[in-house]
Amino acid sequence: MKNRMGKLLVVAVVGACMAFAGNAMAADTIKLGVAGPHSGDLASYGIPTVKAAELVVKDVNAKGGVLGKQVELLVEDDVCKPEVATNPATKLISEDVDVVLGHICSGATKAALGIYNDSNVPVMSPSATNPALTQSGDYPNFFRTIASDDAQARLEVDFALDTLGLKKIAVLHDKGDYGKGLAEFAKTFLEKDPRAEVVLYEGVTPGAVDYTAVVQKIKRSHFQTKKNVSLRRQG
Repeated sequence: MKNRMGKLLVVAVVGACMAFAGNAMAADTIKLGVAGPHSGDLASYGIPTVKAAELVVKDVNAKGGVLGKQVELLVEDDVCKPEVATNPATKLISEDVDVVLGHICSGATKAALGIYNDSNVPVMSPSATNPALTQSGDYPNFFRTIASDDAQARLEVDFALDTLGLKKIAVLHDKGDYGKGLAEFAKTFLEKDPRAEVVLYEGVTPGAVDYTAVVQKIKRSHFQTKKNVSLRRQG
């Protein structure tokens, strides 16, 4: 499923190449940047996107390319870190990229967007969920194919309360921008609903050897399970 969605996103980005090809017609190729974590702990999110891009671009080029131009891939690694993301973004701009597929993490995306925006380069992300990226109006060049954190949290909370009938809920996150973003919205929605009680809001360390402490906290909080459900996202 992940690979299929990656291919669909790449098709959308190649379609954007066509829409923005006016800026690229003077060049020999249309340059598609792929920016994300291609190494490090979150490489499993970024590498499938690169592979999908390679497959789709190969197919598109075999059929004649976009408006008679071949699509050229420019792959850059941001390790999903904001402090790193500006470097690949700057490099892609220096290489006259026409459209960017990425970035993957919200923090890295936000760090890089200003650079792309200044050069009028469209950016499409499959996974950057921070609401402000689209809702603030600061980045008119940014698009995404995933629901934002607030929309996801609203759906999860409604499901927990309306469908599962839960009242006491523990909310866990991984302390990162991606996981914590959704957890904060979920906590806010739950606290505003008179039917719900947040009995625990806790950050955990990904990859920790022992989660006994947080498990004991959850047990002591008397949260409900379906009968044990916690709202949690890792990434």
